[in-house]
Amino acid sequence: MLRQSSFLALAVVLGLVACGPGDSETPTITKMTPEDSMVKADEGQKEVQKEGKNSGGEKSHSEDAAFNILLDDHWAWTLQQSPTFATSLGVRDYDDRLGDPSLAAAKASVDQAQKFLDRLNAIAPSALSPENQLNQDMLRLDLENQIKAFSYGGRFMIMTNRGGPHLSMAGLPDRLPFFTEGDYQSYVTRLGKIPDYMDKATNRLQAGIEAGWVQPCAPMQGFEDSISVHIVEDVSDSKFMKPFARKPASMSEDSFNALKQQAEEIVAAQVIPAFAKFEEFYVQDYAPACRKEVGTSSMPGGMDYYNHRVRLFTTTDLTAEEVHQIGLKEVARIRAEMQAVMKEAEFEGSFEQWLAFLRNDPKFYPKTGEERMQVVARISKEMDGKLPELFSRFPRMPYGLKEIPLDIAEKTTTAYYQPPAGDGSRAGFYYVNTTKLDTRPLHELEALSLHEAVPGHHFQIALAQELDLPNFRRYGGVTAFVEGWGLYSERLGLEVGFYDDPYTNFGRLSYEMWRACRLVVDTGIHAKGWSRQQAIDFMAENTGLSMNNITTEVDRYITWPGQALAYKIGELKIRELRAYAETELGEDFDVRYFHDTVLENGALPLSVLEQKIKDWVAAQKNI
Repeated sequence: MLRQSSFLALAVVLGLVACGPGDSETPTITKMTPEDSMVKADEGQKEVQKEGKNSGGEKSHSEDAAFNILLDDHWAWTLQQSPTFATSLGVRDYDDRLGDPSLAAAKASVDQAQKFLDRLNAIAPSALSPENQLNQDMLRLDLENQIKAFSYGGRFMIMTNRGGPHLSMAGLPDRLPFFTEGDYQSYVTRLGKIPDYMDKATNRLQAGIEAGWVQPCAPMQGFEDSISVHIVEDVSDSKFMKPFARKPASMSEDSFNALKQQAEEIVAAQVIPAFAKFEEFYVQDYAPACRKEVGTSSMPGGMDYYNHRVRLFTTTDLTAEEVHQIGLKEVARIRAEMQAVMKEAEFEGSFEQWLAFLRNDPKFYPKTGEERMQVVARISKEMDGKLPELFSRFPRMPYGLKEIPLDIAEKTTTAYYQPPAGDGSRAGFYYVNTTKLDTRPLHELEALSLHEAVPGHHFQIALAQELDLPNFRRYGGVTAFVEGWGLYSERLGLEVGFYDDPYTNFGRLSYEMWRACRLVVDTGIHAKGWSRQQAIDFMAENTGLSMNNITTEVDRYITWPGQALAYKIGELKIRELRAYAETELGEDFDVRYFHDTVLENGALPLSVLEQKIKDWVAAQKNI
């Protein structure tokens, strides 16, 4: 799972092996949204030039010039709206600011997005270069999605069971650079702005209560712990003082100590009280107003909102019911493969007994968090050495491993990925959960690591940041592509020597089944009236996941509707396109160049990716 930066989150609100015998039953994703119109504009596209070169190289006419100015204006506005993201890119114009989480600011942002859309639509696509025709369609899609999203009650939902305004603030020490005195000065300034940020976020959540748009009760049980953990008596124990644990060599002792003292005073007198105030609001106002029903359809206009989310996160016009049926078909296919692996392991018993064995036998679980991290490190390093078998182009930015912070670890997923800073000041990081170790089996770590690090999220996202594309495409993303690639990457381990025993291979299948079940469960909850327990039972019957992981995942789908649909729908499309390329090219198919082609334009809507691959196949035939 990708843990999104501020701009990636904005973009979302606006985001294996050669086909074997069973792949003929893989559903084909054929129904597409209006971005199919992008395909015509994309035919014959040449390599896109950097936005710093105005995205179109030599401008042949005034429409390209107008569009390039629009791109520059839009990007400058994006950075202004996301000041900490701007800092991570090395743009220091907004270092004294935090983002504005208020409804008023969100409405102003949508109004500005409409102005950009009006300017965009005034530019004749036919007069643009082929690369700018695609850029225009991609930007239009982002703007239209942002505008449309604000029309639903989802605009009030700025908190899930694993995220919220307090956690966004608590993440500042991990997201910002701390190399110079200026870095520390800007951080101290931002600390002083946290109370106002929290007040604005609280007002937005309060408006949601009044509008009937709040999270359900069950998934939010214990969420107040993620707030109270930051309300410490000794300021030195505050996570906000983490940047002052070590003085950078570029700073004098006096300057460092002076800023540290300022930070301590602000954290003690302003930040901690702001968190205490937010905890009081959550416990006394928000939690009591929670919904008993878990589906989005139980809120005013909720079904229309969910239908929007289905389209947004799949980039298709599949209905919720069609997604549900695709999920059921995939569950049946993967279940058959699981049965075969169980026989390979020579397990004598039923499928239910096999799942119980995997969930309960202590030999499958790490004894310490350090043991889990060591296994992850070995897997990741082994895959690093296999990458040349799968690609011919590689990102320059490295990645590291970190443990998920304890303030959210027990409520969040088993792992996630944080992209590198755009200015090169921070690597990408694969975050691993080291809590509740008796629920996190070792045999799942190969699939998990290939998804989160390489060849999954880190490889794709770090490479995208280095492409010659407009910035909104380099740092934005289409969730169906990003998460579809992550899931596809898990299966790639079969091609390079991973999953060499029945248990790790079952771990891979369990993870694939997990994503197939998401199609069934997410649509079941939000479109078909499923209860939380019904969703938990379905996943328990079909996956090898521990009950803790199943429960936290179901709660994720409840509080973050639609997002989980992206994984399987995106993966199915990539697998479908690979099968097409293999069939068309036969012995001339080279998986390295296929993967290069999939990734060379960043995260695309699935219909655009399909045309890209078909164009590549046609070009390969003419070589």
